[in-house]
Amino acid sequence: MGKPVRVLIVDDSAVMRKLLTTLLSADPEIEVVGTAPDPFVARDRIKALDPDVITLDVEMPNMDGLTFLHKIMTLRPMPVIMVSTLTQAGAETTLEALEIGAVDFVAKPTSNSAAAMEDVAGELQAKVKAAAHIRVGVRRAAPPVRPRRRERPAGAAGKIIAIGASTGGVEALKLLLMGLPAGSPPVLISQHMPPRFTAAFAQRLDRECAMTISEALHNEVVEPGHVYIAPGSHHLELAYTGGRYRCCLGDGPRVSGHRPSVDVLFRSVARVAGRIAIGAILTGMGKDGAQGLLELRQAGGITLGQDEASSLVYGMPRVAFELGAVMRQYSLAHMADAILDACDAVTTSKTPETGPNRVAGAV
Repeated sequence: MGKPVRVLIVDDSAVMRKLLTTLLSADPEIEVVGTAPDPFVARDRIKALDPDVITLDVEMPNMDGLTFLHKIMTLRPMPVIMVSTLTQAGAETTLEALEIGAVDFVAKPTSNSAAAMEDVAGELQAKVKAAAHIRVGVRRAAPPVRPRRRERPAGAAGKIIAIGASTGGVEALKLLLMGLPAGSPPVLISQHMPPRFTAAFAQRLDRECAMTISEALHNEVVEPGHVYIAPGSHHLELAYTGGRYRCCLGDGPRVSGHRPSVDVLFRSVARVAGRIAIGAILTGMGKDGAQGLLELRQAGGITLGQDEASSLVYGMPRVAFELGAVMRQYSLAHMADAILDACDAVTTSKTPETGPNRVAGAV
């Protein structure tokens, strides 16, 4: 085992500093080298302790978390994980922090039960260890999205697009969706994110993108020009009922460790849409989505993956690529064009009016 990841905890609550220290210190691969009650103390301790990762409270006294994050990213870029409250205001601030340069976030525990603490500990430890390997400067150098090349892809009619993402997905999805014209096929997205955050995320995207973007509703008809984001508390699946494609939400057990799960989304699209579908797996740690994307490829869909150079965390795309689920890899800057090209390349044996485009052996 190599050197442990050195973490500085910045939080105005003494109780939260103690709790985070306990949760992180339970992992032998992590060392909490210090804590700070506010950004001014944190500034001095960053200089003195040289941590690998910082956990930063969203709401801080004397200097708010976003202002301090700006200073970190300007003066000494390093991996920062935001610790957020499960409120609408907390969600908005956290999403802004991710755009500024924070690599990830965890929600503050709302229960002190053993099960809740175990879940929070596992998530926090995994994200801290992943953050330690992220080169923060790479993301800031991401090339801008090129202007939309057309208002409607020639092969848009009857197609379905499914996208999965995790760590780094907030920024990646924004850049990708800004490259899709208003007339694009419907897009279903599973992004690992807790409740309340997905609604705020959808609203932010809707203000900046040509397509109409919203949090998915159960039994909602899937329409061209619209993007449907899985709510943070539910799996999102594609269904075909009453002669229409629809969003289907479920609160069943976690799949691949997540709810919403990318595997659940991709598998449903493979079953229901088959050859008319395009699937794309973006940045994220872990392996969620790899098996589902493979099933989508086996069902005749076109499958794409984000490449290592442009991924904040080349985890999910790597596992999918090594499994043989990804037909082609693209940089984030070229992913929107790749999806539009795939829309033109996809062929159908049936139209949505006559039923889902299943392939032989699909169930």
